[in-house]
Amino acid sequence: MSASHPADGAPALAVPTPPTSAPDLRNAAALAGSGMTSRRTRERLVERLAAAGIRDRRVLTVLQMLPRHLFVDEALASRAYEDSALPIGHGQSISQPYTVARMTAALLAGGPLCTVLEIGTGSGFQTAVLAALVRRVYSIERLAALSTRAEQRLRALQLRNVRLRHGDGTRGWPEYAPFDGILVTAAADGVPRPLAEQLAVGGRMVLPIDRGDSQVLARLTRTQRGFRHELLEPVTFVPLRGGIA
Repeated sequence: MSASHPADGAPALAVPTPPTSAPDLRNAAALAGSGMTSRRTRERLVERLAAAGIRDRRVLTVLQMLPRHLFVDEALASRAYEDSALPIGHGQSISQPYTVARMTAALLAGGPLCTVLEIGTGSGFQTAVLAALVRRVYSIERLAALSTRAEQRLRALQLRNVRLRHGDGTRGWPEYAPFDGILVTAAADGVPRPLAEQLAVGGRMVLPIDRGDSQVLARLTRTQRGFRHELLEPVTFVPLRGGIA
C-alpha cells in the first residue's frame, strides 16, 4: 500500500478468486478475534446480510473474512459485527455492513472492475473490501487524522493494491483517471462533475444523492452517448464536503 500527500456448524464460504495483484484475504482471516469478534460472530453477520437481500457471494465472503473490529476503536470492538454504523471520530462513522455490501455489490454488478476510486476513506474498511475485489483502489480522505489511521490499518493487513491520498475528494484524482468504478461514501447534492468526467466509458459510479428531505443511493453508468442513472434505495450518509482538514 502506498500513500500520497499535497464455525461452528455454519457452512464456510469459499474465498473468491481475486484479480491479479489483489490481496489474499487469508492474511486478514488470520487476525480473527474471539468472543464478540470471533469467526462465528462474523458468520452470523453474513447470514443476516444474505437474509436482507445481499446475493453477491464474493462480497459476503470478503465481509466474513475482514476483521471489522480492527477498523473501530477498541471500546467499540464488541459491536463491530452488528449491522450498524459506528462512530470513528471527527463527526464521521464506519458505514453499517449492509450499506458497505450493497454499495460494493452495486458497483460490481455490471462486471469486473480493474481500477476503482473511492471518495471518503474514513476508517478504511470499505477500502479494504474493495481491495479484495478489484485490481487497484485509489482512495481520498479530506481529514488528515482519518487518512493516517486508515493507512496504518491497511498496512497491518498487508493490502498493497491501495493508494491513499489526503485531499479534496470532490476533485477526484485526475492523474490516475479514467476509473472503471467510483464509489462515494458521503451524500452529494448531485453528481460531482469532476468525478463523472473521470469515469471511463462503461464505468460505474455508486453514490448517495441528497434530495433535501431524503437521500437515495444511485448508480451512474457512463455510456458512449452520456450517462445512465439508476436509483437504488434510501440511505443516510454524512454530507460530501470539499477542502481538507
